[in-house]
Amino acid sequence: MPEHTIFDMNYIAGNKTGEGSILDFEKWNRRLPELKQQYQTDQPFPHIVLDNFLEIPAAEKTLNAFPAIKDKGWIHYVHVNEKKHGLNKLDLLPAEIRQLISFLNSEKCIAFISELTGIPDLIADETLEGGGLHQSKRNGFLNIHADFTVHPHRRDMRRRVNLLIYLNKNWKDSYNGHLELWSRDMKQCVQKISPIFNRCVIFNTDEDSYHGLPDPILCPEDMTRKSIALYYFTKESNPLKRATNYRARPGDGAKSVLIYLDKKLIAGYNRLKGWLGINDDFASKILNFFHRNKKR
Repeated sequence: MPEHTIFDMNYIAGNKTGEGSILDFEKWNRRLPELKQQYQTDQPFPHIVLDNFLEIPAAEKTLNAFPAIKDKGWIHYVHVNEKKHGLNKLDLLPAEIRQLISFLNSEKCIAFISELTGIPDLIADETLEGGGLHQSKRNGFLNIHADFTVHPHRRDMRRRVNLLIYLNKNWKDSYNGHLELWSRDMKQCVQKISPIFNRCVIFNTDEDSYHGLPDPILCPEDMTRKSIALYYFTKESNPLKRATNYRARPGDGAKSVLIYLDKKLIAGYNRLKGWLGINDDFASKILNFFHRNKKR
């Protein structure tokens, strides 16, 4: 498996901008031609890995403010294809994290991401649908998939780019939890990216940009895998609409059937969500109900 190129944002953006800064765009933009070339040619689909993405004080502040899963508002995604937890309600996020998300969704940041990816006219999702904060406990996972293609509540918004920031100190390879990028034909894993502290991964969300963390996380019980996920869209008149497309890996065997059936259920739920205008709180409550009853 080839090594992916990692850009150190302390080198790109500098670290002499003061305690209150998040990024130094002046120095960062100087490397944009190189970053753009790397992003748009990397395999198995356009992506880039940026280490020390945030200024250290900003990264530390974000980690320290990260809410625990037991806190109010977390959505629990627990089914065949994933076991993780999400929080996307802005009013329940700590001020430090709201400030960071607002910054990353600003015109300045979006203009940079558009230039980096070569995708013009990107727009942020202010509702953080499916994004926001993600957190997984030991044994959590997310099967390989290509993301939903259209915003559930905005038929004219086509999903184009993911931005992930990892906030995991002292993360060991033995814990698993790597972001895997798979070939478009789903025959092999091309890249494995460890979710280490202050690492950012940006990648295109095409119909066949397959990714995930399919092996159960093996971190200690008192640790979790933490990340921030932001999605960027473009406006189109009639984009192809498809729910999250989970895929089995070669060698998954009988598990492939469960992955497929669960994918079909998710697709049905996604259509229902659009028709009724419901959000993932609804699904979370149903999943938790069945999960609790199963344990009895």
